[in-house]
Amino acid sequence: MAFYTALGFVNNPQFSDDEGKCMVWSDHIYVMLLSHKKFNGFITKPIADTKSAIAGLFSLSLDSVEEVHKIMHNGLAAGGTEPSELRDYGFMQQRTIEDFNGHTWEIFYMDMSKIQG
Repeated sequence: MAFYTALGFVNNPQFSDDEGKCMVWSDHIYVMLLSHKKFNGFITKPIADTKSAIAGLFSLSLDSVEEVHKIMHNGLAAGGTEPSELRDYGFMQQRTIEDFNGHTWEIFYMDMSKIQG
């Protein structure tokens, strides 16, 4: 939970217990952090080993490059890893961070005024 709090998520205790934590990014984005035991109650396939394979790619759009760097700094300080360098596409700057289990987040800022047509 500390890693996701460092990224800027807020815990919703109403939907959290010893087996899972509800982490809120915005009014429309929630992430559930579940123990394997609890997660197995929702699924019919094996849990992916996200330390050795990508199971999904999650993205968070931010309001500035500075905010991207701040969130990355906080996430790295909370134990996350940065598997690749900053990517600058001219209109978009993007960084990648992985949590302890290898779940991959793309943190980016996109300047819409630099996108042509």
